[in-house]
Amino acid sequence: MTTDFLTWSTALQTRMEVVLSNQLPTADIAPKVLHQAMRYAVLEGGKRVRPLLAFAAGEVTQADPARVEIVAAAVELIHAYSLVHDDMPAMDNDVLRRGKPTCHVEFGEATALLVGDSLQTLAFDLLASHTLNDDPLQQLHMIKLLAHASGSRGMAGGQAIDLASVGVALTLPELEFMHIHKTGALIRAAVLLGAYCGQTNLSQIEQLDHYAKCVGLAFQVVDDILDASAPTATLGKTAGKDAADNKPTYVSLLGMADAKSLAASLHQDALAAIQDFEHNQRLRELADFIVQRTF
Repeated sequence: MTTDFLTWSTALQTRMEVVLSNQLPTADIAPKVLHQAMRYAVLEGGKRVRPLLAFAAGEVTQADPARVEIVAAAVELIHAYSLVHDDMPAMDNDVLRRGKPTCHVEFGEATALLVGDSLQTLAFDLLASHTLNDDPLQQLHMIKLLAHASGSRGMAGGQAIDLASVGVALTLPELEFMHIHKTGALIRAAVLLGAYCGQTNLSQIEQLDHYAKCVGLAFQVVDDILDASAPTATLGKTAGKDAADNKPTYVSLLGMADAKSLAASLHQDALAAIQDFEHNQRLRELADFIVQRTF
C-alpha cells in the first residue's frame, strides 16, 4: 500500500535530517565555531523540497535510496550555503531565516561567509566520495551538473542578475531568465541527480528536465506571491522584503491574479511532462505542493 504524501515527505525530511547531521562535522571538532555555525545553517529547518524532488525522481528510475540520499544532501548543502550568503548585508541583508536569526546575525559576517564556503565544498566532497552511479563517467557528469547549476551560469549567476535588477523594470522573459538560474538551476539539478542514481535513458532525462524547469519557475512565482501576501510568522523569513527593496517580482510585473495564473499554467505543464512515467506519483504530488503551498 502506497503511503500518502504527508507521511512520505515527513519520513524523508526526518531521514535527511539524520543524513545531513551525519555528514556535517560535529560541533566539537575544531574549528568549533565554524562547525557549529554550519550545523545551525543546515539543520532543524526548511521544507527540504530539493531532497524530496531527488527522491521522487529516483523513484522514476528505480534508484537506490542510499545513493539518492547523498545527492539530496549535496544539493541541500548548496542550497543552505546560498541562503547564508544571500542573507548577508552585502546581498539581501535579512535578519530572519527559517524562523530564527540568520547565520551572520547569530555568528557574525566573517563566520557566515566561511560557512557558505565550507558547505559548498562539502557538497562536492560528498559527490566525489560515494559511488552514485555504476559508470564512473556518469558520476563525473553528475558532479559537473551540480557545479554548473551552482556557478555563474546557474544559481550564483542568477543572484548576480537579481542584485543588478533592483529598481529595474524587467520584462517577463528577463525575469524568467533570472529565476531559471537563481532558483530553477538547483531544482533542476536535484531532479536530474536523483534520476541519475538509477537507470536512465535520454527520453526520461528530457522529460524530467522539462518537469524540473516548470516546477522551478513555479516555485519562484509562488514565492513571490507569498512574499506579497503571507505574514512573516508564516513564512519564517521577512515578509514583503522584495517590494521594500524595490526588486522585480512576478507579482510586481504581472499583478497577483496573473501571477497565480502563471503558477497554475506551469503546474499543468510540469504534470504533462511526466504523465507517461509509471512511477510518477511523488513527482505529481510535489508539483501540487510547490504550487499550492502557503509557506
